[in-house]
Amino acid sequence: MRIHSTMLANIFLSPKLFFIIFTRFAIISILASCSPRMDTRGNLPNPDMLANIEVGQVNKRQVIELIGSPSTVELFNGESWYYISEKTETKAFFEPKTTDRKVVIIRFNKRGIVKEIKTIGLKEARNIKMVDRVTPTAGREMNILRQLFGNIGRFEGSGGTIPGK
Repeated sequence: MRIHSTMLANIFLSPKLFFIIFTRFAIISILASCSPRMDTRGNLPNPDMLANIEVGQVNKRQVIELIGSPSTVELFNGESWYYISEKTETKAFFEPKTTDRKVVIIRFNKRGIVKEIKTIGLKEARNIKMVDRVTPTAGREMNILRQLFGNIGRFEGSGGTIPGK
């Protein structure tokens, strides 16, 4: 079916038909904007490749070849590698909600051979309460005028000495 210019003119000239089309378009737009947006972040290894890592047989270099580099490494000894991934769902303008989180921990012995593989999910997670305190700083509060004009007269002229001379 071909749309002729007369058909388009009839659609826009008929207020009832225009209202129906506009209302449907608005409802579809509103429903589409409310659909959740999924977001995946992090580095979660492929489960098939993870299954190829045998405890007591595979070293650090082989782990990197199989599943890639870790998200983070234990700070002090480097004997634990962490692969961290998180999936969140955001609806419209609301706060994102974490739907899934996985942490794969690979621990190595002193020779760099895999000692343990452990997976932690969202169920094992703990909520950490953040502290709302503010650390006070030394000195005084400065307003914008003091910041702009505070250094006037603080510089030494030609009478100043240069260190080391």
